[in-house]
Amino acid sequence: MKKTVRISFEGKTYDVEVEVLDSAVAAAPAAPVAAPAAAPAPAAAPAAAGGTEVKCPLAGSVFKLKVKVGDKVEANQEVAIIEALKMENPVVAPCAGTVNSISVKETDTVVDGQTLMTIA
Repeated sequence: MKKTVRISFEGKTYDVEVEVLDSAVAAAPAAPVAAPAAAPAPAAAPAAAGGTEVKCPLAGSVFKLKVKVGDKVEANQEVAIIEALKMENPVVAPCAGTVNSISVKETDTVVDGQTLMTIA
């Protein structure tokens, strides 16, 4: 039996079609789906140099920086776009504050977990 499930991730809503095999298997996917939503929380860990680091969620290249040093940002505001495998992936601010520093520039190659900017 196929079902359509609506999920939300980083402020976007997706309709996903899933096949329900039996009740025991149907309950199991709920935990893995919820896990990625919790993943951005570690990026909100305070940086030692005063502020919150915005970490790159995946390897790729910086397609666009949407903020500059001194800009005020809100939590979950899109601050950069990383291009990976011809797809544009948004990077959102883990907290509200002011952009303290930006460690990359557009077209830079970045790796998963690399600090992109700091918000204080």
